[in-house]
This record gives sequence, structure tokens and C-alpha cells, in this order.
Amino acid sequence: MSALDKQLYELNNRFNDQAMELLKLRATLVPNKVFNVDDLCLLAEKYYPADFTEQERLQLKYELELFSIERQKNTKLSNATTIVELCEILVKIEKRESYSLLDRLLRLILTLPVSTATTERGFSAMKMFKNRLRNKMANKFLADSLVVHIEKEIADTFDSKSIIDVFKNLKGRRAEL
Repeated sequence: MSALDKQLYELNNRFNDQAMELLKLRATLVPNKVFNVDDLCLLAEKYYPADFTEQERLQLKYELELFSIERQKNTKLSNATTIVELCEILVKIEKRESYSLLDRLLRLILTLPVSTATTERGFSAMKMFKNRLRNKMANKFLADSLVVHIEKEIADTFDSKSIIDVFKNLKGRRAEL
């Protein structure tokens, strides 16, 4: 089995059909590929319905058609090799406002890996905390424990003495710490 076959096999097993479709639609934006306006409109409609009104989705189609024509004529746009580079070039050539809906779609696509990774980190942490031994943990305590675990870099900046001092200064304690 070649390396490419292994990668395809891994992708097919790791991601569900919806995630694979999203990745394929996202690939439409990669420069030097066929720029499929309908696929990009489907991407906005299906995966980002809350980010585009119905009117904006209609405008997006016309904006993408204009962009497709300009991309063929403008060497800066046609030479972009990544979505990030395409986004940067739109800003540099001052076309970000002209293609504001495309810019919004690009930025939503670029934030997808970050939002997915954050969610996966949360579920991984929950697996460690919510096991058979601690299955009866209350939701509030679980949530608090997960926040401390996930944001451990921030939690490491606190020292025990400062936390004890905060609780000491709270009014209404029956006994002194």
C-alpha cells in the first residue's frame, strides 16, 4: 500500500462523511484548482447557515463569479498557493471590502481547525476525568475540573497561598481557615 493510499484510508476512517464533504468543499478554494462557485455556495449554505443570511448567500454567488474572473486576470491572485495566502493577498491589494463575503467565508474556513481542535481537547480531557471510578461526579464539579485541566497553563500561574487568601477574605465563613 502506497503512502497516499494509507493517508486516504486513515482519512476515511477518522472523519465522518460530513467532515469529508467539508474538506472537499474547502479544497475548492485552494488556488490553481478549478474554482467551483456552486461548491463554495453550498459550503456557505450547508456549513455556515448562521453566518450568512439568505440574501448574502445569493450575493455570495455573484461575488464569487466576479472573483473567479478577476482571479484569472490578476497574477497576484492566481499565484496564491494557499487559502491563507489568498486571504493575505486580498488585504494587500485592497480587495477585501470588494469581496467581503468571500473574505468572511475564507476566515470561517481558516478558523475551522482551531475550533475543532479545541473541542477535541475538551472531549479528551473529559475521557480522563469521567471514568468508571469517577462516574458519579456532579456536572458542575466535572466542568470546573475540566477547565482547570484544559487551561493548565493559566492554572499554573496561581499559587495555593493566593487562593487561600481569597477564601479567607470572603465574608460569611463559619470557621477561619
